Amino acid sequence: MSNDNEYTPAKVWTWESESGGKFANINRPIAGATHDKTLPKGEHAFQLYSLATPNGQKATIMFEELLQLGCTDADYDAYLINISEGDQFGSDFVDINPNSKIPALMDHSTTPPTRIFESGSILQYLAEKFDVLIPKDFQAKTQCRNWLFWQMGSAPYLGGGFGHFYSYAPSKMQYPIDRFTMEVKRQLDVLNRHLSKNEYMAGDEYSIADIAIWPWYGSLVLGDLYDAAEFLDVASYTHVMRWAKQVSQRPAVERGRRVNRVWGPEEEQMAERHNDSDF
Repeated sequence: MSNDNEYTPAKVWTWESESGGKFANINRPIAGATHDKTLPKGEHAFQLYSLATPNGQKATIMFEELLQLGCTDADYDAYLINISEGDQFGSDFVDINPNSKIPALMDHSTTPPTRIFESGSILQYLAEKFDVLIPKDFQAKTQCRNWLFWQMGSAPYLGGGFGHFYSYAPSKMQYPIDRFTMEVKRQLDVLNRHLSKNEYMAGDEYSIADIAIWPWYGSLVLGDLYDAAEFLDVASYTHVMRWAKQVSQRPAVERGRRVNRVWGPEEEQMAERHNDSDF
């Protein structure tokens, strides 16, 4: 590997230009709102502001699973947050999530209304509120949370690491691609070994651990993420593939992955969701 263009960091980093790549126009080293923007509010207690990225899909799949289970109080409005246009830096959104990341949720059934941000927190909040999709058995519940937090800690290597350098960076660089490919394949091996002995992530019971992991790793092995299935030889992770296909066939997953999606085939898109008839 050539060192002709080797970068020598300054003693103190300064922000002098956009970082390059697909999301360069929204990357910045400071937090907070950039503009005033009032978020819309629908009729349901739950108001979701999101986009159908893997993290966004966790929340919408969760809501659709709750409704599938008959939790009618879990009906929700889902409004689109266009992260490429910087909607996540609007004042109302930042009031819900100071970290300016989707998904962000307001629960207006409480007094005062409860804000919930970070996808893992949203999953756990809803599971506890409706007392479903977390195993009742203490050991299985612990395994569910183990894998929920595994996803929260591991996926940044898949998305911000591998996905960025393989798909979004302005140029291909071998070192970071090799580095994060190695880590993603290690993670797939972790999942594959676990799923060789378990039907779902927490054992025999489908749970929020599966809902957290599937939009990232299930979509990856099914060829819907970064166009990297062949590169990563995903077919060799047979147990992950079995689980990914099994989860993908759930009606709530099929519906949830469409909500707040504004790309791909038209029949798979749904910019906003307000009731079942939208499907």
